[in-house]
This record gives sequence, C-alpha cells and structure tokens, in this order.
Amino acid sequence: MNKTPGWINSYGFPMLAFLVLVGPFALDFHLHYPDEMYYTDAAIRMMQNGDYLTTYLGSGELRFKKPILTYWFVLAGFKTFGVAAYSSRILFLLFGAGIIPLVYHIAKMVGRSNKLPIWSAWIVATHPIIIFSSTRSIPDILLAFFMTLAAVGITGLLKYGNNSPKKYLWFFYLGLAFAFETKGLPAAALGLVAIAYMLFNPWQRIKLMKLLYLPAIALALFISLFWFVAMYMKFGSIYLDSFLEDQVGMRVGSRIWMIVKHFIFAVLLMVGLFLPWVSLKIKALPSGLKSIFSQNKAFFGFAIIWTLSIIGMTAMVSTFYERYLLPVTPISAILLAGIVLKTTPRPTNAMKLWTKVFLGINWLVLFVALFAHVGIGSSFWIYGQWIIGFGLSILLWKKVNQPNYQLQVLGLSILLLFLSVSLVTHPLSIPNQGRQVQAYISTHEIPENSKIAFLGNLHYASKIRIGLGPEYFMKTFSSLEEVPESYAYIICDEPNKRALDGLLPIKDVVSLNWDPKYIKEMIMSILNGNTTEEKMKWGKKYYWIERFPA
Repeated sequence: MNKTPGWINSYGFPMLAFLVLVGPFALDFHLHYPDEMYYTDAAIRMMQNGDYLTTYLGSGELRFKKPILTYWFVLAGFKTFGVAAYSSRILFLLFGAGIIPLVYHIAKMVGRSNKLPIWSAWIVATHPIIIFSSTRSIPDILLAFFMTLAAVGITGLLKYGNNSPKKYLWFFYLGLAFAFETKGLPAAALGLVAIAYMLFNPWQRIKLMKLLYLPAIALALFISLFWFVAMYMKFGSIYLDSFLEDQVGMRVGSRIWMIVKHFIFAVLLMVGLFLPWVSLKIKALPSGLKSIFSQNKAFFGFAIIWTLSIIGMTAMVSTFYERYLLPVTPISAILLAGIVLKTTPRPTNAMKLWTKVFLGINWLVLFVALFAHVGIGSSFWIYGQWIIGFGLSILLWKKVNQPNYQLQVLGLSILLLFLSVSLVTHPLSIPNQGRQVQAYISTHEIPENSKIAFLGNLHYASKIRIGLGPEYFMKTFSSLEEVPESYAYIICDEPNKRALDGLLPIKDVVSLNWDPKYIKEMIMSILNGNTTEEKMKWGKKYYWIERFPA
C-alpha cells in the first residue's frame, strides 16, 4: 500500500491551497463588506495628516469604537503595496492562513493520533467564515488569529502543567494583548475564562504563581493599554464613553427571549458552518465527543468551555453576526476533528459523495462564469484563472477514489468552490469605481492635494477614496450647505444631482457601476453582452461638479 507523501500531511499544503484558491476574493471589491470603509478611510487619513493614533471617519468625525490594531494593518498594507483594495486586505489574508499552522501545532500537542493535526488543519482551512473574514479588512480574523495564538499557550500549559516552558506563557499573554488591541473586551472576557479554567479545572490545574509571570504580563499590559491611555489623555471621557457605548451599551441585550433565540441560533450555526465535516458520522457525534473527551480531559474540557463561552457571549448581543463565532472556531475545529476521527478513522463513502457534490457544483459555477466572461470580453488573467480551476477539478475527480488522498481531495474541492465563485462575482464588482474617478482626474489634470467633497453613500465613497489615495483630500458631506468654499470639486450621486440641478453645472458621469437593487438586470445584461447600455440604464452613477469652473 502506497503511503501519502509527507508534505501532503503537513500544514503547509492546506495553507498554500487556502492562499491560492481564496486569494482572488481579496484582490478587488468582491463581496466588499461595508465595515471595511471605517478602516480604509481612517488609514488614508493617517497617511494624509501623519497622525497614526487618531482614527477618523470619511466625514472627518472621530471614531473610537474599535482599538487601533486593525487600522494599522490596513495602513501597513497601503504603505507596503500602495493604496488599493487588495493591499488593504493582504495582511488579513496572510493572518487568516496563519491560523492553519497554529491549529496544526495545537492538535499535535493534544492528540495521540498522528491524523488529528492534518484533519484539524483542513477543517479550519475550509471553514466559510474563516475564508470570508480573511478577505476583508475588518478586525474579526485578526481576533481569531491572536486568540488562537493564546490557545497555543493554554494548550502548552495544560499539557506540561506547572513545569511548562515559559514560552507558553508568552504565547498566552501576548496573544490576549494583541487580541485586546484588535477588538477590546471580547478578548479580555475569553482570557478571564481561560485563566479561571486553568486555575480550577479538576484535571490539570495550573498554580496561580505559575501564571503570574511578570515580564509577559507587563509587556502584555503595555500592548493592551497604550493606545487607550493615549486616547484618554488626548480626548478624555469623550473617547471612553464612545468606546464603552460600542463595546457594551450598543451590543448587549437584556431580553431573555432574545438571548435564548440567539443562543439556539448560534449553536445551530456553529454546527452548520462545519459542513460537510460534521455530517461524516453525525449519528455517532455524541459517542465520539464522549470518547475524545476521555482521552485528554484537560484540553477538550477547555475547548468545550471556551466554545460555550463565546456562544453565550454572542447570544447576549443585540445584533447577531456569524463572525462573532470566529474566536473559538479554530479550537472547535480540533474538537470536531477528534470526534470525527474517533467515529471515522478511515476514508468513507460519505467523503467521496461530498467531494463529488462539491466538484459538481464547481463545474456548474465554472460554466456560468465562462459564459459571463465571454459575454463581457474579460482579460487573459481571468481565463487563466478559469483554466486553473477547471484543470484542478479534473485532477481532483481522478483522485476521488484513492484512500490516501481523500481528506486532501475533499478539502481542495471545498476551497476550489471559492475560486470558482470569485469568477462569477468578478463581473459584478467591475469596473472599479476608484479607478474610474482616478482615470478621470488624471485625464482632466486635477491638481494633487485638491479638496473634493462627496455627496452620497458612505460605502461607495470609501471605494472612490481608495482610488484617489492620499494625494487627494476627499471628505463626505450630507448636503451642499455643509460643503466649505475651499472644496472646489464635488462628486455626487443621482439623488444629490437632482437636488443640485440648476444650482451648479453638472459636468460628467465620473463613475458608473452596478446598483445592487437591480441584480436581475445586472446578471441578464452580462449574459446578453450589453453591459454598457444596461449599466447606464440601471447602474449607480456619480457625477463630477466643478464649483468654480475656469
């Protein structure tokens, strides 16, 4: 019997597959998440004013709702790769992929089975919320990474007890510190749960004096608190009130029925998001949980408590988002892998069936994508991506029945679906509005450092602001009356254009893109190949106005 090559069973394989197959979603405005604008707008403002601590909205208002680290990640991407959509996301994609080796190493410390690490790696690599969050410049994937780093420390402490090397204390405290500087109180709450568990669990208790490692604690407190202290010293109680209102006041609900409803939904979603892995032996899951728990009670007890804690905290928020489950998803992946391996030690017909299902969906999506791109005449690179996707699907189909590769083939068929879907969403995300405005400004020789007022949707404003970069100061206003005379240029949407007719000369359509309200018309026009005409009819138009024409 042929053995699987060693590199196939390493974390590097799912990590590379994740980067290559998921990466296209991070390249442009695919599934652009509205919250990204807070961080990209603030990062561009930082580049303009040289203040890397204070965060502003596109309207110029202060924003204190989230700590500084996410803004710095976006800023680092802009500084390294230039101001663009992909550069705002590149570090988030890398840190999302970085969760995979962390999970692999935790599983290696935990289990007796040599299969547990690679199964855990593939399960977390194919998790849809991990994938989508890694392609957005929002805090959640960073929080998940740093909480998983803290979990590396917890696992080491639980494994080696009071004789554990000090590196695990560093992992624990620094992971919590960076997590706190990413999203604030949720990290602190999970950290307290972990400390309480290590002190009081009945299987492997850690002494308080062991946890009181002052060098790691001191550095962690500095990382956690320096930005908060700086903001408080600069802005006082205004800053603190705004932060606490977002972290607690606007989030936490008190209605019992709402909490119960959110808890049930969170449990169901937690399970559902682990498809198809959770379905491999779904009837045996309770017995599998009992079996895996008995093998390493200290760790799997921690995994269960941590998972229930985040589900409980998520249940109490007034508005539920699936990404709130991210911090414990990596640990839950290890727990699930252990259960599945207890009930499914060998490849099964269920794995073959799921692989064929995903490959079938891939072929359907690839066919739709090819039809669409032929209609709009896409670039060579898009067709190259399509060829890679189709070729890989054929290769995977040939490997479906080979037992040594079933895990990898199933994992790749799931990740491949995201590559295929990105080919379908691409026509809906182009042309890039920022590049349209940038091209117009370049053609019409608008001087750098010009002040531009924007009247319209904040989400679309952020896309245009990325296109303009720090060379042009664009600020969002709610009406013409608020725009100072120093702003010589205005970009406005259709409703504001109607209000300005007769007051100011409307020069050109400077940006034209799809309007999500007309998704049916979008799709039909792409399929029919008449995108320009239909886009003028159904699209979202932005107009260029010169207040003081020469």
